[in-house]
Amino acid sequence: MGLFSGLFRSRDAPKNSTAGSAYRFFLGGSTSGKPVNERSAMQMTAVYSCVRILSEAVAGLPFHLYKYSEDGSKEKAVDNPLYFLLHDEPNPEMTSFVFRETLMTHLLLWGNGYAQIIRNGKGEVVALYPLMPNRMTVDRDDKGQLYYEYLTSSDEAHTMKGGTVRLKPTDVLHIPGLGFDGLVGYSPIAMAKNAIGMAIACEEYGAKFFANGATPGGLLEYPGTVKDPEKVRESWNKGFGGSSNSNKVAILEEGMKYTPISISPNEAQFLETRKFQINEIARIFRVPPHMVGDLEKSSFSNIEQQSLEFVKYTLEPWLIRWEQAMARVLISPNDKAAFFIKFNVDGLLRGDYASRMSGYATARQNGWMSANDIRELENLDRIPAVNGGDLYLINGNMTKLSDAGIFAADGKEEKSDEEVLELEGQDGDQSGNAGTDTGEDAVSKRHNRRGKLV
Repeated sequence: MGLFSGLFRSRDAPKNSTAGSAYRFFLGGSTSGKPVNERSAMQMTAVYSCVRILSEAVAGLPFHLYKYSEDGSKEKAVDNPLYFLLHDEPNPEMTSFVFRETLMTHLLLWGNGYAQIIRNGKGEVVALYPLMPNRMTVDRDDKGQLYYEYLTSSDEAHTMKGGTVRLKPTDVLHIPGLGFDGLVGYSPIAMAKNAIGMAIACEEYGAKFFANGATPGGLLEYPGTVKDPEKVRESWNKGFGGSSNSNKVAILEEGMKYTPISISPNEAQFLETRKFQINEIARIFRVPPHMVGDLEKSSFSNIEQQSLEFVKYTLEPWLIRWEQAMARVLISPNDKAAFFIKFNVDGLLRGDYASRMSGYATARQNGWMSANDIRELENLDRIPAVNGGDLYLINGNMTKLSDAGIFAADGKEEKSDEEVLELEGQDGDQSGNAGTDTGEDAVSKRHNRRGKLV
């Protein structure tokens, strides 16, 4: 019954054999015959590079706790104790960079990131400590409530004895990766173990090929009967095997002949296979090939666009997982409407110098950025407010659409007044000509009258 009960257990139990919670990697085997787990996978340069790129990118981004102000804008909640934990030190033993790098590495290898939440008597978060995913188990009790069980070890602390500790969901920061139940993520290494195993096999084949002096294996043919084959094989390997014995000249006696039986690396397309496996691993983690050293299909025209796509389609989903998971357990329900956690990716989206200056000029001339706003983005000192650093300027030739007719109407009235005055001046001229005044007096009077109007 134990076997059948294990097969038909409740569907809501968040367990599976490949997730970060008590998975087995299907005994670690792969179709290539090489065992694959987190440790062996990290020995692959492509896996190590992808994990390092993503973990360092998440750890290096500015990470802040923000608070909504009364006018709807946001500001950094520097006075909140949680801000210091997220931005500077989540615990007295590590920085925020190391903490986020560690949890992101766990996410990429095991598919889950766990951290223990330490609270004071008021329920406020005072520390965060990362936990190993391969020691964590997520399950439900008889009432259907989730709980976490962590297997402790004396290796973590000399004062700690081995055993199991049960933690409440409110005491665990759990960031799950892609999963089928929404509670526990699947390990990317376990899901792609065959591709990674093939890459390990190719690397091992190449290493053994060059360790053998770059000479393929073969047969030693002897026309007679060999009394001690093991001794002959050992003597041959000792004299001509290994890279230290490469290029030595072999002397065969008594009709003995050497026949190679292995295909060459060129015939096996060794280099092409290794190159394809690098792209295959980069595809698993959705990392652009140029970021892991493959520049074959990269150029000056598309490499910037690939970097922007890396931020949008690779980093952003991970960042949203971090932000929402932290806000769910670290911010109290009463404060969720006023506080939020956010990564700042503006630094990764910055263009070249000319593009940035052109964008800043447009923002400055249209009045939605001040000089100090621009200088903060460029990491420059602020200009004092008395010198106009906080002023928002707009182009004086621009106006609202609803006010566009006012100036037209004012222009017509001024023009009509000028015409009336001109007529009055002409009437005066005619009367002056009809009287005793000379023409010169009439002209001077007209100019005098215009001068007064101006």
